[in-house]
Formats: sequence, structure tokens, C-alpha cells
Amino acid sequence: MPAGVSWPRYLRMLTASMLSMFAGAQVVHQYYRPDLTIPDVPPKPGELRTELLGLKERQTDSEKQ
Repeated sequence: MPAGVSWPRYLRMLTASMLSMFAGAQVVHQYYRPDLTIPDVPPKPGELRTELLGLKERQTDSEKQ
């Protein structure tokens, strides 16, 4: 077995690490509460807060020219 550990001890450590990863992911998911809904209509440009601010300014400048 890896690192000279017996099978039962290896499986216990593997199980404990997997459970702690799952529990940590669940805690983070509950804390941040992501919005998993899919909108029917895609948002218009500029409605998303994740868009770059400079991108909007460049688009309006190119439309004016």
C-alpha cells in the first residue's frame, strides 16, 4: 500500500478525506447560495453585473463612429 500503510487504515483515511471534501463543498454551497436558475430569455448587454465596465464604453464609442 502507499506510504507503508495497511489497507484498512488507507481506506479509513480515504473515506474521511472524501467526506470532509463533500462536507466542505456543501457548506460553501449553502453559504454562497448560487443562482442555478436558467433564464428563458438571455439578458440584454449591460444587464449582467459580471460584464466588464470598459467593454460597454468601447461598444458605445464604436457605435457613435
